[in-house]
Amino acid sequence: MFKLFAYVIQIDFSFVGCPPCRGFTPILIDFYKKHSEDKNFEIIFISSDSDEESFNDYYKDMPWWKLDYKERDKRNELAGSFKVSGIPNLILLDGDSGEIICNNAREQIQFQDKKGENFPWKGETKAKASKSCILL
Repeated sequence: MFKLFAYVIQIDFSFVGCPPCRGFTPILIDFYKKHSEDKNFEIIFISSDSDEESFNDYYKDMPWWKLDYKERDKRNELAGSFKVSGIPNLILLDGDSGEIICNNAREQIQFQDKKGENFPWKGETKAKASKSCILL
């Protein structure tokens, strides 16, 4: 699906109108700045923002890749492929095969393994985060 030069690709489903997303994004930025090079991963932001201005405003501080706002069909396809039903949702993929490594890395980064000692958290991770927004 994606071919980047990274061991792990993290797909970040988020949007500015979601309070849990806005709470998680600074945590993810900090995790990225501390660990992206030594743990060899990259992030791609997939927005559910309702307008391009909100998208651009939310994305401006993110130091990683993005799916362009105009690619709404691709966003919908990816959300369906990964069975995303709520956000924020951070899915980890193997950088070579595109296979899912972890289907809820937010839980790990925000609550269970903040230092990333067990990254990339192989295996299914059940969603335990108490707050999320529902995708419509």
